[in-house]
Amino acid sequence: MTAAVELRGVGKAFTAARDQRVEHVFDGFSLAVEPGELVAVVGASGTGKTTLLHLVAGLEQPDSGEVRVGPHAEDRHRLGVVFQQPRLLDWLPVRANVGIALRSAGLDEGLADAALEDVGLAEYADRFPSVLSGGQRQRVAVARAFAVDPAVVLLDEPFSALDELTGRRLRLLLQDLWTRTPRVGLLVTHSPAEAVFLADRVVVLSGRPATVVREYRVTAPRPRSPEDPDLFDLHRRIVADLL
Repeated sequence: MTAAVELRGVGKAFTAARDQRVEHVFDGFSLAVEPGELVAVVGASGTGKTTLLHLVAGLEQPDSGEVRVGPHAEDRHRLGVVFQQPRLLDWLPVRANVGIALRSAGLDEGLADAALEDVGLAEYADRFPSVLSGGQRQRVAVARAFAVDPAVVLLDEPFSALDELTGRRLRLLLQDLWTRTPRVGLLVTHSPAEAVFLADRVVVLSGRPATVVREYRVTAPRPRSPEDPDLFDLHRRIVADLL
């Protein structure tokens, strides 16, 4: 089976502006995401989780090795990305924020209404982002990512800035979207609980340069409950890996 996303022998380093010290984030790093799989990557701060997503998205280029997204060159242009912050254009209504992503993907901007309906924000289509709550703004970001029918969805700690209850609601929403239309996904998170709830496989990173210290297959069928004791047991094992 051909991987949907593959990093093969990737090296990536940054040079500190203050003292010119070279920090190697990845050195010979490899990871594959299979078709239809949502992989969560967990690790402490500084293990390169966000850099990993930036490499897949093409926002950063590897110093060595290869990063491949999908079997076709255009697949990288059909990425859906949800960042830690919504990154909305506050001077445009919600519908237009989603419409911009659709237009960039060469799709009908009229699909924005259906995308907003999917995340429970149809009635807010004509509102401006500044009047929405933090959770609603992040729902718009999720709608924007999924509206373009992406080949791959990248999730960069998408709910970390939200309160626990709002984050829980959005994790349930994301699970619902994924259950209805399974996709290829790569999620980076500090939260082992979030990882085991959403992902098919959890990859634990450690060190600098980062290495994969453990992988866990999550076999619980969807839809999942956050209170599932099997998920909690897996969560505890991942926490032990991180300590």
